[in-house]
Amino acid sequence: MTLDELITEFDRGLRSMAGVSRMSRPIPVSKAIGNVDEFGIPADAPELTAEEKAHSAGLMRVNHVGEVCAQALYQAQKLATKSPALKDDFERAAREEEDHLAWTSQRLRDLDSRPSLLNPLWYAGSLAIGLVAGRLGDRASLGFMAETERQVEHHLDGHLKTLPANDLASRAIVEQMRTDENEHAASAIAAGGGDVPFPVRALMKAASKVMTTTAYRI
Repeated sequence: MTLDELITEFDRGLRSMAGVSRMSRPIPVSKAIGNVDEFGIPADAPELTAEEKAHSAGLMRVNHVGEVCAQALYQAQKLATKSPALKDDFERAAREEEDHLAWTSQRLRDLDSRPSLLNPLWYAGSLAIGLVAGRLGDRASLGFMAETERQVEHHLDGHLKTLPANDLASRAIVEQMRTDENEHAASAIAAGGGDVPFPVRALMKAASKVMTTTAYRI
């Protein structure tokens, strides 16, 4: 990797942890609403109660942390692989995940909330895990990517069940994120991703549970 590429990845990491990300796609907007502002908020959106607002913010903070972790994972896997084609695949997925990072960051601001205070910890841990997965070979790395995306998609399904029904702005973001995660998982399998052993899947779920529970509040 060249010095310019290292600087670019370092900059991406800093922006991910700081919550300063660029979006290449506009914030998703629900088809169920009419006029919206530049942030996808409907002009006639029902006011969320304080409890609903806090719950939406907690879930979006969890989603934001997930995207911080995704940036670290893809960076590590991109560094580990020697395949130019896979480097391009990881970079393309990372750019889409950066959209998610920007969308969730903006939604947190709309909800008068903030990202997780532990973002540097989440990022560092995910970077280390991604490097380990990458060192196991491309098949294992892609399998890990697919399993990660499947677990994220499962979390997003759960969020759609508990988000306030009238929080259409958050729902539109989560629905598009779920679509993207599904596509990333399918792409990883199509590229040759192998099955992840059950003990590893169980460990991933346990670690995810700790992260989501903590990030919801901190």
